[in-house]
Amino acid sequence: MAALSPAAFFLASCGATASVDSDTSSLAISAAKPGDTVGPFAVTEHGTYDKPWAAAFEPETGRLFITEKEGQLKVFDPETGAGTDVSGAPEVDYGRQGGFGDIAFAPDYAESRAIYFSWAEAGDGDTRGAVVGRGTLSCDDLTACAVEGLEVIWRQTPKTTGRGHYSHRIVFSPDGQHMFVASGDRQKMEPAQDNTNTIGTIVRLNLDGTPAAGNPMADKPAPTNEIWSYGHRNILGMGFDAQGRLWEVEHGPGGGDEFNLVQAGANYGWPVVSDGDHYDGEEIPDNDTRPDLAQSAITWTPVIAPGGMIFYNGEMFADWKGTALIAGLSSNALVHVKIDGESASEAARYDFGNRLRGVVQGPDGAIWAFEDGEGARLMRLTPAS
Repeated sequence: MAALSPAAFFLASCGATASVDSDTSSLAISAAKPGDTVGPFAVTEHGTYDKPWAAAFEPETGRLFITEKEGQLKVFDPETGAGTDVSGAPEVDYGRQGGFGDIAFAPDYAESRAIYFSWAEAGDGDTRGAVVGRGTLSCDDLTACAVEGLEVIWRQTPKTTGRGHYSHRIVFSPDGQHMFVASGDRQKMEPAQDNTNTIGTIVRLNLDGTPAAGNPMADKPAPTNEIWSYGHRNILGMGFDAQGRLWEVEHGPGGGDEFNLVQAGANYGWPVVSDGDHYDGEEIPDNDTRPDLAQSAITWTPVIAPGGMIFYNGEMFADWKGTALIAGLSSNALVHVKIDGESASEAARYDFGNRLRGVVQGPDGAIWAFEDGEGARLMRLTPAS
């Protein structure tokens, strides 16, 4: 386990605007102004967005689709620089950490034209929960893009009060047969250890949103039969490595952000253990006090406050194949992580001077990163030399 320094400003890992200082100066790369270079990157800007949360490139066309937290769906064509709104986005329950979430194109998109989204949905009695919906995309003409037939296929169970920790990140297995969805603890903590719900879990589903055969608790009643792993807090990044293994990055409380190799049926400890402490200063036993629970590959204190994550597999940065890139919120950085077996380590940290919400890989191997909040810049990163 790689453990960094103690103590962090407690709001940073909840997505607050405050940043934290980092003692990883030996890893840090000095920032340059976007439009020039940042570390190994030449940076070009490609417009701004209001509170973007996720982005994905459409297979075949290379158009970039972007969700904005308040409920808008945008499309941007890197070849022409043109962009527009996309109709048919879901009605979202916007507020604090909730709203429009992830976007993912189906593994069989060339045939099905299916597109998946996640968002916060309102329920009865001032409750809310994450959902995943599936529709089809019609976008032969950039000026008339629309999502059609969007239907909810999965719901976080149960809906709860509050507007935090939805997670709702979507990834597909490398064989294209299963969908993994991150389901945050909704700031309720204890339900992450209760497998009669899907709070604080990763669920493994068929592409239609039904529980997948072979899940660790497949013989249990719904929704337990959906659960792949549990004891999670607030997962905002997930991805499969070159070996087909699932990794996730999640926010800790006051410190203790985690990078985890996700194993079927494993318990990741929240809120029983954490390498951070509660916001009021109350101590939580460290992860290593419970060796019977899954241990993190990396923990960060001070936090990086992770956003989205990718495993890079392109040619433009060929030396980085198989490594992870994590967008950092309070850290204002793109965090580069190397994998060694079941271990991992932070290789470098590239300071962009603003909160980064997401990172995606373009069809040509360029890295695209986007900032958090209103007027967030979309940036294309290519080798500086």
